[in-house]
Amino acid sequence: MSKDSARIVVVGGGLAGLSAAVACADAGVRVTLFEARPRLGGLTWSFQRNGLVFDNGQHVFLRCCTAYRQFLARLGTADSAELQRRLALPVLRPDPEGEPRVAWIRRNHLPAPAHLAGSLLRYRHLSLGDRARVGRAVSALRRLSLGDPDLDSETLASFLSRHGQTRDAIDKLWGLITLPTINLGVDEASLALGAKVFRTGFLDHAAAADLGWARVPLNALHVDPASTLLQRLGGSIHLRAKVDAIDFALGTGREEATGVLVAGEHVDADSVIVAVPHRAAAELLPEGGLVNPSRFAALGTSPIVNVHVVYDRKVTGYAIAAGVDTPVQYVFDKTVAAGGDVAAGQVLAVSISGADAEQGERPEVLVERYTAALRALFPQARSAKVVDAVVSREHEATFRGLPRTAAIRPGPETGFDRLYLAGAWTDTGWPATMEGAVLSGKRAARRALHAVGTSRPTVGLDQGVVA
Repeated sequence: MSKDSARIVVVGGGLAGLSAAVACADAGVRVTLFEARPRLGGLTWSFQRNGLVFDNGQHVFLRCCTAYRQFLARLGTADSAELQRRLALPVLRPDPEGEPRVAWIRRNHLPAPAHLAGSLLRYRHLSLGDRARVGRAVSALRRLSLGDPDLDSETLASFLSRHGQTRDAIDKLWGLITLPTINLGVDEASLALGAKVFRTGFLDHAAAADLGWARVPLNALHVDPASTLLQRLGGSIHLRAKVDAIDFALGTGREEATGVLVAGEHVDADSVIVAVPHRAAAELLPEGGLVNPSRFAALGTSPIVNVHVVYDRKVTGYAIAAGVDTPVQYVFDKTVAAGGDVAAGQVLAVSISGADAEQGERPEVLVERYTAALRALFPQARSAKVVDAVVSREHEATFRGLPRTAAIRPGPETGFDRLYLAGAWTDTGWPATMEGAVLSGKRAARRALHAVGTSRPTVGLDQGVVA
């Protein structure tokens, strides 16, 4: 089969589906993407309100997220994302009477893991004893083998406690990283995922944890550019087009995917990539093969809530900050990305990960709580006027990365010929992140292209190095 005649169908238009579709189209095959919703982007999308643009969540990435960064480079939008030259994260502790107490997590010029030693020893939110004991857990994490399946049998908190970390250290240091990356607290998160985050992101390479974030809305950073590129490469995109079933025929020894069923019509395909959330995949995939879709429900879900606040003046000079002893986990200055006037006000977004308690609360309750918390963190906010505030929610933002979930996450292979899986919930080794989503799409694309007899795309499918 020539690459010009090969047809690949991608089901799902989130980051995983878009990255898979672009990779396949780069190889010269004909790609058709179906998305059930009226928009692309999956869990990374933007919306408009009162002349400003807000993202549904504040999706930060790290320098080590090489698959995602390569994807932005392919889309031509890498310059629309900020990437720190060196990690520098202010961690604020509120003082109702004055300026917040600030401690910094930042790296120096030394190689890992010494690159963080100075800032951790000066981390004023912990006692001197707790700071001294951080090294015990760091050394223990560096001795772990990330491929050891036993890591998925306990929580990160139990491991940290076993290696000298107090409750205060777990809450005010380790939890700062665990919550936004795994979307769970340290007491619930699997050690396997925690070890991946801290090893790959912070301990193995000095530059790995340099922070990156969008300077434009997420739609402008990767959703719209991916759509434009895919169509320029000859692909087609169908919105409000729910795939009801995958069609099969008996191939060489076992069943193979021959297309999909959309609104009662069969659409031919030489290979199919399913890139939808795990619950939707469970409904779509047949039983049998290498994976058992009925088990996907055990992955669970974990929500994310964001509170977006528009002020009539600038209230903070931090582009990004974390908080301890405050409801504010992370806060971002989104003024430029939202399209606001930096001379006339400021747009802040508070991101709440693992938001089980917050997801069912009324918007006005959340706005009141978090504007009060911002006043405690930023003295300038105490005299500022809140011009507007809006709450966005993703009730099923990620799978729930509890212990013993690693065995449930499937790889790209399904056990049916010409049928492959993608999604941040699949077995990428990462938690449910943008990096995991893009990496899964590239891996599924590699299998699908091989199945249709096409050589690797000119744009690399592998993760690069941290640089």
